Amino acid sequence: MRIVEVIAPERHAKELIGMARFYGAIDTWWGPPSADGRQAFRMLVPDAARQQLMDALQSLLDPEPNARILVLPVEATLPRPNSARDKQSDKPNGDAEEEQDNSVRTTREELYTQISKGALLDWNYLLLVLLSTLVATIGLVEDNVAVVIGAMVIAPLLGPIIAFAFATSLGDRELAARAFVTAIIGLGLAMLLAMAMGLLWPVNLQSQEILARTDVGLASVALALASGAAAVLSLTTGLSTTLVGVMVAVALLPPTAVLGMLLGSARWELATNAGLLLAVNVVCVLLAAKVVFFLRGVRPRNWLERTKATQSTALYVGLWAVLLALLIGAILFRGALI
Repeated sequence: MRIVEVIAPERHAKELIGMARFYGAIDTWWGPPSADGRQAFRMLVPDAARQQLMDALQSLLDPEPNARILVLPVEATLPRPNSARDKQSDKPNGDAEEEQDNSVRTTREELYTQISKGALLDWNYLLLVLLSTLVATIGLVEDNVAVVIGAMVIAPLLGPIIAFAFATSLGDRELAARAFVTAIIGLGLAMLLAMAMGLLWPVNLQSQEILARTDVGLASVALALASGAAAVLSLTTGLSTTLVGVMVAVALLPPTAVLGMLLGSARWELATNAGLLLAVNVVCVLLAAKVVFFLRGVRPRNWLERTKATQSTALYVGLWAVLLALLIGAILFRGALI
């Protein structure tokens, strides 16, 4: 449940009140017109109806340069909403019932604001990559699982990967380009620092934490697919706190750090295994994220952009599926050689 606040020209008052009622707002209230001719409307909207209402509001107010739509969190509301009424209001009309059941609880606009932060390339991101890589390499060499888990949690490498999948679901080329560049720079920086550590610091090949990142099999593929899907589900349902668990389950940093250290110490065969694990994790997260975004109804608002995004989704899902098939083939081939 959220409060959707609309600040729009006074002449849209009747339309906005009608939209609130049609799309199942639990309550609606508004203030007097301001000196600039705009009026503020607030609507208490249940989760399942919010995306349709947001789409309708944007279609109405797109021509209005001074209009603004805000989505505000609701910690609690009294009196408590009636459950039966809420179930009815969650379904603005019968034709949309199936679509509502499959739609995200967090709106496209809220997801964009949250996920796009992961594609931001700034000094904080670079510093977190450096620090988390340093922590991870120490934990790997010392065979300290607690330190490695700590590095997984603070590493920001998963954010741009999910942002890239989200951007391609919407056909947003600008966000996709930013996320791609951020991911490449983050992974590259982590690998270079780990290579330098591998040159200066003897790699402990008795460390179980290092050896675990050189052991890649079909279980690694299943884990990465499940974790990538869980990450997107946690975002689209508003339960983003579970992302911490996903970061640990399908962490990108430890295999990157192991790959860099093994390259730095010229352990080519083990480095190949670590690189294969890293590639499996990245491709599986991208593939699972794309599929879940599609199944959860994350798509552009208007028909033309939606058509382009559907074509983009089919292209990218096919690409990641082919890459995953090649990686599985490489895993099976290496297993047969061993």
